[in-house]
Amino acid sequence: MSSFIKGVIGWQAAGPQPTGAETIQRLCDRVASSTLLEDRRDAVRALKSLSKKYRMEVGTQAMEHLVNILQTDRSDSEILGYALDTLYNIISNDEEEEQDAVISLPVSGKSKNVSMPDENAQKQPDDVGAQFTEKFIQDPEHITLLLTLLEEFDFHVRWPGVKLLTALLKSQGVTLQGIILVSPMGVSRLMDLLADSREVIRNDGLLLLQQLTKGNAAIQKIVAFENAFERLLDIITEEGSSDGGIVVEDCLLLLLNLLKNNSSNQNFFKEGSYIQRMKPWFEVGDDNSGWSAQKVTNLHLMLQLVRVMVSPVNSPGATASCQKCMYQCGLLQQLCTILMATGVPADILTETINTVSEVIRGSQINQDYFASVNAPSNPPRPAIVVLLMSMVNERQPFVLRCAVLYCFQCFLYKNQKGQGEIVATLLPSTIDANSISAGQLLCGGLFSADSLSNWCAAVALAHALQDNLTQKEQLLRVQLATSLGKPPVSLLQQCTNILSQGDKIVRRGSKVQTRVGLLMLLCTWISNCPIAVTHFLHNQDNVPFLTAQISENLGEDERLVQGLCALLLGICIYYNDNSLENYTKEKLKQLIEKRIGKENFVEKLGFITKHELYSRAALKPQPVFPSPEQMLFDHEFTKLVKELEGVITKTIHKSSEEDQKEEEVKKTLENHDNIVTQYKDLIREQDTQIQELKEKVESMTTQNEQMTTTVTQQLSQIQQHKDQYNILKLRLGKESQSNNQGDAAQVNGLQTEELSQLREELEELHKQHTLLQTQLTDKDAQINTLKSAAQTAESPAAGSDNTELVQELEALKSQVQSQLAEISQLKTERQEMLRKAEAGSSDTVSASDSSIDATKMAELEKRLAVQTSETERLKEGRAELEQQLASATSTVAILQNEKAKLQTEVQESKKEQDDLLMLLADQDQKIYSLKQRLKDLGETVEDDDDIDTRDQTTDDDEDEDED
Repeated sequence: MSSFIKGVIGWQAAGPQPTGAETIQRLCDRVASSTLLEDRRDAVRALKSLSKKYRMEVGTQAMEHLVNILQTDRSDSEILGYALDTLYNIISNDEEEEQDAVISLPVSGKSKNVSMPDENAQKQPDDVGAQFTEKFIQDPEHITLLLTLLEEFDFHVRWPGVKLLTALLKSQGVTLQGIILVSPMGVSRLMDLLADSREVIRNDGLLLLQQLTKGNAAIQKIVAFENAFERLLDIITEEGSSDGGIVVEDCLLLLLNLLKNNSSNQNFFKEGSYIQRMKPWFEVGDDNSGWSAQKVTNLHLMLQLVRVMVSPVNSPGATASCQKCMYQCGLLQQLCTILMATGVPADILTETINTVSEVIRGSQINQDYFASVNAPSNPPRPAIVVLLMSMVNERQPFVLRCAVLYCFQCFLYKNQKGQGEIVATLLPSTIDANSISAGQLLCGGLFSADSLSNWCAAVALAHALQDNLTQKEQLLRVQLATSLGKPPVSLLQQCTNILSQGDKIVRRGSKVQTRVGLLMLLCTWISNCPIAVTHFLHNQDNVPFLTAQISENLGEDERLVQGLCALLLGICIYYNDNSLENYTKEKLKQLIEKRIGKENFVEKLGFITKHELYSRAALKPQPVFPSPEQMLFDHEFTKLVKELEGVITKTIHKSSEEDQKEEEVKKTLENHDNIVTQYKDLIREQDTQIQELKEKVESMTTQNEQMTTTVTQQLSQIQQHKDQYNILKLRLGKESQSNNQGDAAQVNGLQTEELSQLREELEELHKQHTLLQTQLTDKDAQINTLKSAAQTAESPAAGSDNTELVQELEALKSQVQSQLAEISQLKTERQEMLRKAEAGSSDTVSASDSSIDATKMAELEKRLAVQTSETERLKEGRAELEQQLASATSTVAILQNEKAKLQTEVQESKKEQDDLLMLLADQDQKIYSLKQRLKDLGETVEDDDDIDTRDQTTDDDEDEDED
């Protein structure tokens, strides 16, 4: 064995030492040819120890042999670990150079250390790892093999496998992501690493998943649905949340990978109620001293995670839903607590302000809550006022001032209520001299000596006017006291005064930022507000100042100011209502043509969009600037420029004839609009009337149906009562007959004196029985009378009246439908006229078109008169139908009264009938007892049937005698 080892490593007592490449070649041969597992294990261990110093040689010669070891020696975890470590060393780009490489080989049962020469040691190029990675992943089965090895629980296999996969992902991430994505259960096996009880494997598994989820939405979704959110949040909680270590940071970075720019995962995160679990992260104590660097990093990432969920680049619906959830679970309230806390590091405070900004942006309920937040000061001040104090304070950090400006912008975004509250603090009637308001801070910043404060205050005030015509007009009322002894001037005038103060102030370096801010404020203020344009032009110095600025040839820094002056002058033309005779649209255009030139004016206007900082500001709402000098454009203002540049250019190039024609077209359109408005009112009135008629018809139809149903029910009840009476009558007859048959048997033992008395009583009872039978007959006649009366009440005459009424109602419905059709046709013709009128605004309106319009108007007026008369006729018809309905209603009321009477009489008849039946029953009982006594006395007693038979025989004899 000793000679074999000596032959492998080329060791000789004397002579030259083998080179590193030769040693590696012999070790590779040994790995490939040795049949003993121990020999292969020792050779792989030797390759591992040489793999860092001789990275290129080991990677070139041993990679294939190492892969074979992974495939064939699966039963030995030790050799698998050595092979994986070796592959990691040759693929990873970690620079850990070793001065010497020592291998340990067994010699005759003892370990012998062999020092390898380092004369061939050299630094490998940085792309060596990428080359070996590319070679390794040429066969996707190699990756599948690694994923299979990760199922091994043995630490010496699993941990090197995780590190190797992480190194492969760092080098060839996109390719490896594709292989893992199509591998069965590939992502699931990697997710199992988070459940490993050994922290080192779990932590390296986090790093592996970070690399795996970078920029691949499909893998991000799979990882999210493998319950990643639950596991990561559990780990963050176990590790101490924001007070945790580097593991918390890794979890947060992985969460950011899963959620950023992935709407599906964001929705899954919200629907899974994971936003609520973020609230405890921000529960900071009262003692905020001694923040560690790791805690700052963790909290910074947590704030970024909140911002990912409510970012302005997300869909509006998803953002609004997350904002609502954050308010309901108290997360926004917790962030505002940090915002007003003391001792919070500056970078955390800045990021918290940015986060609160996006949580409230565009959400009315969140904006209202933020407006109610007060700082813990004495006396308490609104949070908005405290933040604005920081914004206009030049001693505060630049990034903090930008964050406060962004927060103020988000507070006012689509918040007309908040805009009104800010502007109201500047109005004379609401100013409180004893407290500092937001308006006072903005005015102070607007006119301070710090150009950055000027710019921030101007942009903030412009956002208070954004898309709010009412507040633009209200701000014209603001008056400022500039100095003692001088009358107050308006805020608008003071802004223009600062712009035109002269060369001694306005053209000094940093003052360009002040002028740009004021010009953006003025452009936002007077755009789409003719009253503000009139106030601006009323000052005789403003237009000459603007024309002088635009016409001069100034340096590069002043070109932006010239472009903004051109934009301001163009707004004065476009939104001019010609109320000032000296500054009408036409006169201002003539002034531009004479003093500046149309082409020169348009060129100066184009300087704005060509500025390099314009495009940067247009990308996203948050004001992010590398330095204060580059803070020139506001995001919302870029939208205004994009909207107005084209229309102003078109307005400047229009001739006076075109303007006149456009004015005529506008007047024609206004006339058409007035006529159309009249038709709208008339049609609206007719629609109301038709709707009322329809409702009445429906009500009458419903009443008719209810009455018909009531009559049917009453007839059914009468029939039931009749049937019950017939059944009782039949039952009474049968019972009388059976009783009479049973009474004929027994009359024995009675005295002679009693016999005559019994006969007299029997005759009396017969008389009473006859009387009762007569009364029953009378009741039958009464019931028949009631029945005929009820049938008369529901006779076809009444039904025909109702039928005719329904038919007339249907006819009225058809007339209403025709009216609706004609009204719809009128609306269509109106739309056609509007379309023709709009087409006429860009083309010359010819006389023939005017005559056609006049003819059309006459025809429409004629049809309107016809419609009016038809409506009057419908009103008359409706009155007649109402009368008929009233008549039918009265008829139905009479029928209902008669029905009630009939029901009462039927009830009384039924009661009397019951009484008669009781009397008949008593009499039958007495007759039966008397017959029994007569039979007991030996008298012959005839039954009723015998009497009837005898009477019939007597009648027959009398008939024969007559014959």
